[in-house]
Amino acid sequence: MHLERLIGLLEVVAVAGRPVSVTEVQKATRLPKPTCYRLIQSLAEQKLLDQPSDDGKFVIGERLIRVALLGKSDVDVRRCAAPLLKAAAISFNETVFLARLRDSVVEIIHVETPDDPARAFIHPGLGVRPMHACSCSKAIAAFAEPAFQDAILSSGMKQYTEHTKVTTDDLRAEFASIVARGYADCDQEIDLGIASVAAPIAIGNIGATFSVGAVGPIRRFTKENRGRIGQKLTGLSTKISGAIQLCNVAEV
Repeated sequence: MHLERLIGLLEVVAVAGRPVSVTEVQKATRLPKPTCYRLIQSLAEQKLLDQPSDDGKFVIGERLIRVALLGKSDVDVRRCAAPLLKAAAISFNETVFLARLRDSVVEIIHVETPDDPARAFIHPGLGVRPMHACSCSKAIAAFAEPAFQDAILSSGMKQYTEHTKVTTDDLRAEFASIVARGYADCDQEIDLGIASVAAPIAIGNIGATFSVGAVGPIRRFTKENRGRIGQKLTGLSTKISGAIQLCNVAEV
């Protein structure tokens, strides 16, 4: 019975889709007021509910979102993000991709291409990307904990092209630059003639666990154009974060 009540409370908050007061929850669940207050306090102490402000209202907590996210398959994430990625691919008229941090590696898990039949585009492929030389990986690594960055820098960093950065000083400087501007780029660091740009996707207080990027030939992905696309990707990342979290909450 106790567990059933807790789940009922979480369902009420999740379905609301906005911060709700204890009074609203109590009316929806029809629990006695003291019981409702006690259960909400217990859920808040365990970070299953959070108070985003001081108005006494609650939302689904970061801990619960984390649990839902860890259990979410790539198929679920793609379903949430694909419409936004496709719209961006059409808007940029370039390939757009979604990457995910998992087990200390970053993988590209979804790709959307432009609809222009006359447009030649680059497909980045799916799967694991090098942590030191791909925009989608660097966008996540730059915002990671120092210990995670140290692990990247202490591992063998392969030099794919003459443009690949393989020294600790170069990578640390680049991570700092990425944090300052909000996005990462890859200027022919893996393949000559190909460049990309990516922005981190932060999920609540969990941090950057995804990234969204665009890739194309260097003749179109000049430094200036990468800057313009990078700025747009930072805005897109916020929308994708919201879409993923909304899916998480809806499935809680």
